[in-house]
Amino acid sequence: MTTHHLHVTRSIQESLKSCWKEGVANHVTLGMLEYYITPYALFLGASVMEIGILVSLPHLLGSWSQLLATYVVKWTKSRRLLLVRAATLQTCILVPLILLFLWPYPRSTVTVLIFLVCIIRILMSLLGSVWGSLVSEYLPAQKRGLYFGWRAQIVGLSGLAGVLCGGLILHAFDVKHTIMGFVIVFSMAALCRGVSIHYLKQFHDVPYTHLPEHQFTFFDFIKRFRESNFVKFVLYVSTLTFSTYLAAPFFSVFMLQDLKFNYASYMGVHVAGIVGGLIAFPIWGRHADVVGNAKMLKLSSLLIPAIPFLWILSQDVYYLIAVEFVSGIIWGGFNLCATNFIFEVVSPPKRVRCISYFNLINGSNVFLGSILGSWLATHLPPLRGFSLLSLFGLSAFLRFLCHFFLSKQFKEVRESAQPVSGWRLFFSVVRIRPLLGVPRGWNAIPLLEEILTEPPSDTSKKSA
Repeated sequence: MTTHHLHVTRSIQESLKSCWKEGVANHVTLGMLEYYITPYALFLGASVMEIGILVSLPHLLGSWSQLLATYVVKWTKSRRLLLVRAATLQTCILVPLILLFLWPYPRSTVTVLIFLVCIIRILMSLLGSVWGSLVSEYLPAQKRGLYFGWRAQIVGLSGLAGVLCGGLILHAFDVKHTIMGFVIVFSMAALCRGVSIHYLKQFHDVPYTHLPEHQFTFFDFIKRFRESNFVKFVLYVSTLTFSTYLAAPFFSVFMLQDLKFNYASYMGVHVAGIVGGLIAFPIWGRHADVVGNAKMLKLSSLLIPAIPFLWILSQDVYYLIAVEFVSGIIWGGFNLCATNFIFEVVSPPKRVRCISYFNLINGSNVFLGSILGSWLATHLPPLRGFSLLSLFGLSAFLRFLCHFFLSKQFKEVRESAQPVSGWRLFFSVVRIRPLLGVPRGWNAIPLLEEILTEPPSDTSKKSA
């Protein structure tokens, strides 16, 4: 092994350590922002329609900003530098968001909040594409499920800490000093984002190769639907996203406005989902490494339609905590395997562009689903006394149609994936008839050493 290769391997090992440490700090920020922006907007007087816009418009703008990702990477000539600059700007935007209660024009307060969240989401979208393209090059294809599943569990714990901390602070300041609670929560989010920037600076900056044959327009990408396995996968995920976001922005509204949950109960329901994901991440990741990510995606999307339907059956807080625990398990597996499938099916030189197009289409469907859902939320007839329950039922039905018609369109690309029936895989995931051995532990260093027993190159043979 050459001195250069030893240096690169050591740099990548250090980068993988920095990667999960950066994720720990960043997910505290994400946990606080994702789960408490909607309560913040409701506190500032937002309507159901404005909540729909708050969720949908930032995703739309963030997704369309993906068209610039490849050009921004070419301009900065460094993915690491782009990550650091975008994260720094994102931290700066949190300052006016924290001080929004001082805005002198109350009627436009929610509008300003939406504007600030749009900027944060645009930066987050750019960060996601560039981060994914860079970190995926640190890992061989057959180790990504192992590492990303383990990392998701670690950073998920920090996200859980962020949600718990935010919920407890808001509960403590509820009624009389709620605004002070929000100021503290979002200030902590900004501080943790600053810590994550420190670790982003320690990433190994793999040179980004850009050749003319790797350049193709968005319309060229769409036109390849009939022959491209990846484009079929994008259609499947984005359609499921549309069906999901008909209802997704309004579970928080349902709990806080219709069911009158306090912040402690609201926090408990969301925490259950995070805990479910933490438990599931390594299980899904290890199974995906054996049977392939496509098989795991199809199993999880078969279960996803049940989630909003279960919300219709009962509104008891402890029942909903159990439902969200199951939801966290299912969605944790879907999101993890969807990310890993992209890394497998797309070759490294095309990865920034393909991830950008995926995020563009997926984010546009978040917008369309949320906007349509916000209109339907006030026009559907009530079910069991609540119009939002009718919306949840419609979302469940459309999710099922998406799985039934589109999940068979794309195929596994990993040649080493083991064939297994859907029922056998399900029983293994729930630990009734395990296909795999004893789950791995939590020790970070031995895991990284194992991952780096092979050179960090992509071994997928098929690409978009």
